[in-house]
Amino acid sequence: MKTKPFVWRTALVALFAGMAGVALAALADNDPYDQSGVPLEKQPTDPSLTKIVLVAGHASHGRREHEFFAGSALLMKMLQETPGVYPVMARDGWPKNPEETFKDAKAVVFYMDGGGNHPILAPTHMEELKKLMDAKVGFVNLHYAVEYPKKYADPILSWLGGYYETDFSTNPTWTAEIKSRPDHPITRGVKPFTIKDEWYYNIRFASDMKGVTPILQATPPDNTRGTADAKTHPGREEVLAWAFDRANGGRSFGFTGGHFHDNWGDENFRRLVVNAILWSANVDVPKEGAKVELDKAELDKNLDRKGKLK
Repeated sequence: MKTKPFVWRTALVALFAGMAGVALAALADNDPYDQSGVPLEKQPTDPSLTKIVLVAGHASHGRREHEFFAGSALLMKMLQETPGVYPVMARDGWPKNPEETFKDAKAVVFYMDGGGNHPILAPTHMEELKKLMDAKVGFVNLHYAVEYPKKYADPILSWLGGYYETDFSTNPTWTAEIKSRPDHPITRGVKPFTIKDEWYYNIRFASDMKGVTPILQATPPDNTRGTADAKTHPGREEVLAWAFDRANGGRSFGFTGGHFHDNWGDENFRRLVVNAILWSANVDVPKEGAKVELDKAELDKNLDRKGKLK
């Protein structure tokens, strides 16, 4: 008996519909801008875990630059590789539920735009942060987050030990050769590396560098010294990242790199930051450094929708 044309057409339509459905599902799974799979403000249920809060800023700059959400998601994943650590991530500059999210945190990490619009500077946010600082919670600022207006120098210097000051510090893009590192838990497992980034320098530090330990240093080209004060130090090795032992026993870390998202693909770059976050939370950093396993394909996930992927 011959099969009727209608039956064939129906079967073909069903087949192609099924294939299209599979293709659409695959596209959804591989959508570099789909951020829905990242758990936000999910709190630990085990009080014995070390809670670390990561706060990602709003979308900013061009594609694969200032990828605060994607970068924070990578840091969250890598922090999970350390037993006993529970990272909690928030987005858009401040937690939606700050009371619950900051509760019992051992460290807070801010990766976001700074300057005059720094989310931390909102009056209620400064009050909340002061409570965390008084409680000796670790304080980590990454890239643009280290920039604050000069009028906030007193509290920021007491909390972070240094900051990017407009018209004093400078923020060129250049290739830093990291040759030597101090003997510090943050540098464990970190080998010499060379990487291009928007490395800030000529940072305004606490008086006499009290409590400050330079962690990354390199000598920038003198033609990048973009402020009057920076120009007065030709050939000087500059501090690009620092640890700060606060007067009350809290720990802080400032890191000026992190402009280019693909730099998280460098093992030494990401290990240094993860080590620093753990150190700020008073977690023992392994002698070989923290585990920071990363599939390079993960650099193409959770991006902000602000341009083509490639």
